[in-house]
Amino acid sequence: MLTGLTIRDIVLIDRLRLSFSGGLAVLTGETGAGKSILLDSLGLALGRRSEAKLVRPGADKASITAEFEVPEDHAVHAILDENDLPREDHLILRRTVSADGRSKAFVNDQPVGIALLKQIGERLVEVQGQFDQHGLLDAATHIDLLDAFGGLDAERGQVERLFGGWQAARREYDKAAAKAEAARKEEDYLRFAAEELDKLAPQPGEEEDLAERRTLLQNAERLTESITAAVDFLSGNGGADDGLRQAQRALDRVADKMGERLNEVVAGLDRAAVEIEEAIGQLNRIGSDLNADSGALEDIEERLFALRDIARKHGTGVDDLPRLREDIAERLTFIDAGEERLAALTAQAETARKEYERAAETLSVKRRSAAERLDAAVNAELPPLKLERARFATEIHPLEPSKWGPNGRDRVGFAVTTNPGMPGGPLDKIASGGELSRFLLAIKVALAEVGTVPTLVFDEVDAGVGGATAAAVGERLGRLAERLQVLVVTHSPQVAARGVSHWRVAKSTGNDGRAATSVSSLDPHNRREELARMLSGAEITDEARAAADRLIQGV
Repeated sequence: MLTGLTIRDIVLIDRLRLSFSGGLAVLTGETGAGKSILLDSLGLALGRRSEAKLVRPGADKASITAEFEVPEDHAVHAILDENDLPREDHLILRRTVSADGRSKAFVNDQPVGIALLKQIGERLVEVQGQFDQHGLLDAATHIDLLDAFGGLDAERGQVERLFGGWQAARREYDKAAAKAEAARKEEDYLRFAAEELDKLAPQPGEEEDLAERRTLLQNAERLTESITAAVDFLSGNGGADDGLRQAQRALDRVADKMGERLNEVVAGLDRAAVEIEEAIGQLNRIGSDLNADSGALEDIEERLFALRDIARKHGTGVDDLPRLREDIAERLTFIDAGEERLAALTAQAETARKEYERAAETLSVKRRSAAERLDAAVNAELPPLKLERARFATEIHPLEPSKWGPNGRDRVGFAVTTNPGMPGGPLDKIASGGELSRFLLAIKVALAEVGTVPTLVFDEVDAGVGGATAAAVGERLGRLAERLQVLVVTHSPQVAARGVSHWRVAKSTGNDGRAATSVSSLDPHNRREELARMLSGAEITDEARAAADRLIQGV
């Protein structure tokens, strides 16, 4: 709820600090005293449009701070978390407006955009009045209010889930259909490319292998000469192999006379002889392979060139050709088996649509039942509010299929008619200013248990009525205030008498000739005087004070 409002340099207000409690708070004062300034100031803190003319003449800027206590489970905390705004013991909204019209917004002392401030403000305070197009006058909220009144959260959640599943199935079908259509348009090209790649049959890593073999064969003559020379050095007369054998024979002749001293040397020579023999064998094999592949150079170069040519044609690398063939095969699959796949996806989407339609129809039926109960509840409130000839109706109309959505297939709107036989229409188009305020009050009373906004503000909801009707307005405001914080600007003593707290707004002229607005919290004595003033006018009589006492005692 709203716990504090601090206003600095707004129009006729220099400095003002108000503290609020729960229940019904009333603001009274003579016409022109500045009650609208308080509501305009609160609106600025909630993100409403700002104007430079709101800044008090002579001041550089105006500042408005609204402080709230918000339950832990309130939806506003999710908005704070989504925008990385700190949670504090109190939620503080602040707005400044400079003399040149520039505006800044803050939430818990963190700078934010005006749009975010407004989003937060709309979840904290709802202003009901003939010139405010938010709250109940915003037709977009009516479907949510009806569903909340009817307790249809589960049914609506089911519809939302099934709508999401249906849309996902439609997207899957659309994606597959677009892919199949694109594939069909290039079918001839795809089949030719697939045949060409199948004929060439590129293998992973083949380019590197062919390039190595090509380099090897291009240098085969030099390599062969080197290998032959190496074999001669190892195995020819006087070569390493011959020298090792002579060394081994020389040592064998004296080995029995040396004991074990030559064992390691003889073993080393034996190993060297084996390794030389293996090296000679490997060199001979390599030489034989080079001679055997000498005629393959042309074939290798031809294949390498063919692979690189087709890779350039497709704008890819040679190593990516096997994957390209798989992609082409997949695209051809959409052609060869596309109709079957599309038929399956069509069936899935149709099944999802039917499930959504069934759930949406169930929701529509329950909405119509809830609408009947809501209409009865609102219409029961109208006669005491001097609207006995008026009727309230919740209109539910089917949407075109193209406009179906997660909320179902219905368009919901609150309509009224002020005279029998006259066509109904939207609240703000049919009802006059005074009627509209009372209609809004009646609807709010009927919806009292389903609202999520903790603070309601009514601006002159009792305009144009008095006596029993004003008393009925006050009684209903009191009922609302049993579960919500309600602030009401009123000229009616019957309404003001029900306030848990009472503020009087007054305008005075200082010694400098400047007008200023002040707001004072009334104690029981001054509250009695204010009610008496409202009853009798400028001259307060004993009869008016007695009547004020009766109003207070009768609450």
